Amino acid sequence: MSLEDRVEELAAEVLPPDESAVAGARERHLALAKPPGSLGRLEELGARLAGMAGESPPPVPGGPAVVVCAGDHGVLDRGVSPWPREVTAVMVGNFCAGGAAVNAIAKTVGARVSVLDVGVAGELERHPSLRGAKVRPGTDDLSHGPAMVREEAARAMLAGAGVAEELVGSGGVDLLVVGDMGIANTTPASALISTFTGHPPEQTTGRGTGIDDETLDLKVRVVREALDLHRPDPGDPLGALAAVGGLEHAAIAGVILMGAACGVPVVLDGVVSNSAALAAHALAPDSVGYTIAGHLSAEPGAKVSLNHLGLEPLLNLDMRLGEGTGGLLAVPLVQAAARTLGEMATLEGPGFG
Repeated sequence: MSLEDRVEELAAEVLPPDESAVAGARERHLALAKPPGSLGRLEELGARLAGMAGESPPPVPGGPAVVVCAGDHGVLDRGVSPWPREVTAVMVGNFCAGGAAVNAIAKTVGARVSVLDVGVAGELERHPSLRGAKVRPGTDDLSHGPAMVREEAARAMLAGAGVAEELVGSGGVDLLVVGDMGIANTTPASALISTFTGHPPEQTTGRGTGIDDETLDLKVRVVREALDLHRPDPGDPLGALAAVGGLEHAAIAGVILMGAACGVPVVLDGVVSNSAALAAHALAPDSVGYTIAGHLSAEPGAKVSLNHLGLEPLLNLDMRLGEGTGGLLAVPLVQAAARTLGEMATLEGPGFG
């Protein structure tokens, strides 16, 4: 079986959420000791969790983990970011050492941190938190040719799926958060968002690490050049990832697909994971039923992506760091949505007769 066949097989394993469980959760909320609808969007989140789990009330996620997928990008050579390529490897080392924002926030919410190298250009030291699955040391410049070949995109996707399967199957993880690390990776994210939503680069491209107006104009032109060169087909998500995506984008899509196949909620972070969710959705439309928008990134492509997926972000803190930081901050909300549904008294309980 080819790698592409294995991706298609994984996508086929994604089943729709259980609508009877969703309906049961909504009905249960009406019976809880509170005015109907008084918990706002937390109620619908609980109903969605019931659909993902196939039971109402859903279990309270007690084993969250963030998977930070890392890779480098040839398009950096076009000057779309002022940061050097070497920063990617440095930050991966920082994740493993416990000194990054993702580590601090993960510790706060009780989540473990796993880092997946699918395309970091530099050599990385071995570490228990680091999964080595390097497909290649960074992509090619997507504005001059394909970022990678289809087989490489499939390999990166399966690497992400493999980590998710390991965490869920033997690691006790029941809530996945996806994060990213890769200098210049918002450029391929913008190209993917334009591909899958039809919005022009001017609406999907942002400042990333805080670039100035001149660099932003260049970045928009580079994304437009890539789209004009490849004409990526939204009906061929693997081809789109190969042409204008990144290795970590493909890996995140794999995490999403495996989480969905296992019935495990997947919390999205910022614009990179949003773009990967679009690719996962194109491969398996029902995968969106297992994704939760942790927050709304300050990047303009994030809102475009989430609107296309029909997802409403839980938080809006003007964050744009990536790493999984915004997604992790939403973990307590996900847990609260399940716990209130399962542990609140009902109006038929003692004292409410």
